[in-house]
Amino acid sequence: MPTVSKMIPTVVLVLLLVSGALSPDPTDPEPGCHRYPFNVTIKSDRQGTCRGSQLIHACVGYCESSAFPSKSSVLLASGYKHNITSVSQCCTISKMLKVRVSLFCGPRREEIEIFTAGSCRCDMCRLSRY
Repeated sequence: MPTVSKMIPTVVLVLLLVSGALSPDPTDPEPGCHRYPFNVTIKSDRQGTCRGSQLIHACVGYCESSAFPSKSSVLLASGYKHNITSVSQCCTISKMLKVRVSLFCGPRREEIEIFTAGSCRCDMCRLSRY
């Protein structure tokens, strides 16, 4: 039977359970892109042999986007198929921080590190980030 300390690194990301929604509170007056706190519960296995909770942050909100008629050079280069040009930005993590999470394994305690959003900003939307 594998020891708990060997199981933790491989299972933590798979069994990350979010106990709060990622959507912002509609009463939140802060507009734009910002950090939003939520609690995560981490379990080493389905039985919860090792378990811990931590407050971490995600980036949520909105960024400005626009669409406008394409310039003639763009129209010509696209064979007149690209008649609208759009510019958009997504709310993304600009700085990540490591946080230590204490996992309680019966009488003993283990620590792991996970990432949280340290700061957020509007930036070019990239599929690889999501």
